[in-house]
Amino acid sequence: MADYIDYYKVLGVGKDASEQDIKKAYRKLARKYHPDLNPNDKAAEKRFKEINEANVVLSNPDNRKKYDKYGKDWEHADEIEKARSQQRQRQSTYQGGSEFFGGEEDFSSFFESMFGGRQGGASFGGSQRQGARFRGQDYHAELNLNLTDVYRTQKQTVTVNGKNLRFTIPAGVKDQQVIKIKGHGGPGVNGGPAGDLYIKFNITNNTAFIRDGDDLLQTVPLDLYTAILGGDITIPTFDGKVKLKVNPETETGTKVKLKGKGFPHYKKADKFGDLYITYTITIPRQLSEAEKALFAQLAKLRS
Repeated sequence: MADYIDYYKVLGVGKDASEQDIKKAYRKLARKYHPDLNPNDKAAEKRFKEINEANVVLSNPDNRKKYDKYGKDWEHADEIEKARSQQRQRQSTYQGGSEFFGGEEDFSSFFESMFGGRQGGASFGGSQRQGARFRGQDYHAELNLNLTDVYRTQKQTVTVNGKNLRFTIPAGVKDQQVIKIKGHGGPGVNGGPAGDLYIKFNITNNTAFIRDGDDLLQTVPLDLYTAILGGDITIPTFDGKVKLKVNPETETGTKVKLKGKGFPHYKKADKFGDLYITYTITIPRQLSEAEKALFAQLAKLRS
């Protein structure tokens, strides 16, 4: 991301929020700004993407730790730590290293040289130290997919630096997740190892479900008569339709869990999250005179 986004503000929680607080805030906001409830509303769509992005980072303890430490550069936390380690090694190896890296400003320039499009390589007096081996630069790419694309493991081909690379995308990849493909970055210098390729996934939710980690959330309308009398309904899931039995006198807001009908765990395609159904009662409209009379009669009986 080019601009810094405060994920805590996006979800409306403090930096000391618990995992449960974050999960609760995400579910509330995701329902409010879901594209299905805000059709043709670009502002709501943008807000929904920010909410999903914030949840991906803050709901994962490891990602959250990196974000708290590095802010917008959290995705490069491992590279930053590695670069700092290399900096310390060079400082201890070369005499006068403190002049080469004089402080945070010098380190920032060094970091930009690693990730900003130039190959890394220590230089002294304008020339590269003869015979030194240096790791090649890392490449970064983005891949746009739909949510339905990552329900099952699949293969994709991306073009990096003019070369086609075919790789496997495990089922369960999350929006904004970054995976590393070792050795497919820039070539090393003087026989040094090649850099790595980092691919970030931009996943668009093209379904009626809300994704919450490996769980799925769905609001299902229920007609008044089925809610009162009970009955069977059929609902869609990712792997086909299922029949549900609705209990008599079901209230709006009633939740039902369908175990194992959620999203697959990342790299564990045989394990799935759950699907949570929330019923919302729909009121019949444009009643006939006969229907109104029957409802009036029912009202008298209830009173």
